[in-house]
Amino acid sequence: MSFFAILMALLIEQARPLARSNPIHAGVRAWALSVSRNFDAGKPHHGWVAWILAVCVPSLAVLGVHWLLMATIGWPAAVVWGIAVLYVTLGFRQFSHHFTNIRDALEERDEDAARARLAAWQQVDVGLLPRSEIVRHVIEYSVIAAHRHVFGVLAWFSVLAALGLGPAGAVFYRLSEFVSRYWKMGGRGASVAHSGSLPLQRASAQAWTVVDWLPARLTALSFAVVGSFEEAIDGWRFHAQHFPNDNDGVILAATAGAINVRLGGEVLQTRSDLLPEGALHPDVQELGGDSTPGREPDVAHLRSVVGLVWRSVVVWMLLLALLTLARLLG
Repeated sequence: MSFFAILMALLIEQARPLARSNPIHAGVRAWALSVSRNFDAGKPHHGWVAWILAVCVPSLAVLGVHWLLMATIGWPAAVVWGIAVLYVTLGFRQFSHHFTNIRDALEERDEDAARARLAAWQQVDVGLLPRSEIVRHVIEYSVIAAHRHVFGVLAWFSVLAALGLGPAGAVFYRLSEFVSRYWKMGGRGASVAHSGSLPLQRASAQAWTVVDWLPARLTALSFAVVGSFEEAIDGWRFHAQHFPNDNDGVILAATAGAINVRLGGEVLQTRSDLLPEGALHPDVQELGGDSTPGREPDVAHLRSVVGLVWRSVVVWMLLLALLTLARLLG
């Protein structure tokens, strides 16, 4: 019933999105902070212990509830539990309001408002960023956000659910992404007080790279299928390595080819007031790099990105529906 759970979660999330300030996300932040404070002693093995506790323990708890419901009440209750977990971990509305607000400002030719909204979204210094660069950054951040909030969750949920592990995959993926960002010094959304030790940051970053390796390539492939296939694959092959983050580079290079837009270039830097005194500016989400071929970013490309993402969702849902039907008939 994975297809039904995903479909219901997406519909509910579109109709009634989870509030930005909610007890579940607050609890996750408190959990990550508590684990880092109590188990991060600055040694490499401590970093891995903290990561396992922060990510695997909640995932196993979600799995335990799923198995308990299956054993006592039955599969209908387990499906409802899966929908509830997906509602928290999956969905566009957790970030799409930022994209919409910036796009509306650009369409109204209010570039100052667009810069301010981009700076507030990513906690970066934008300066006097030109219009085309605003569009480029919005495309890059939005595509990566769509991958991490939707396609990556779909991939891990679908695979583990097929193995009888319920919605544990969705929690495992989202927590892996969250702690790698939350514990990173100067990372988006993380204050200095939340930053972990260097071994903890390395452990969470290495784990996240492994966890996201396959989902990133599945997302890039889906963009190629629904976009300009040949150009997307060429971008994946020849330009993904130009981006600092390998997994994000695959997605961005495929996106650039799929809609024929130039991505990559100078990065934005985290706001100075979010960094400790004397610290270097880290790259936000490491999305910078050499530019890909393609047209200069324009507001029209934002509409192309929306179409690309939604067509990919349709492809994923059709594939899951076919697999579900084959499983029922088989």
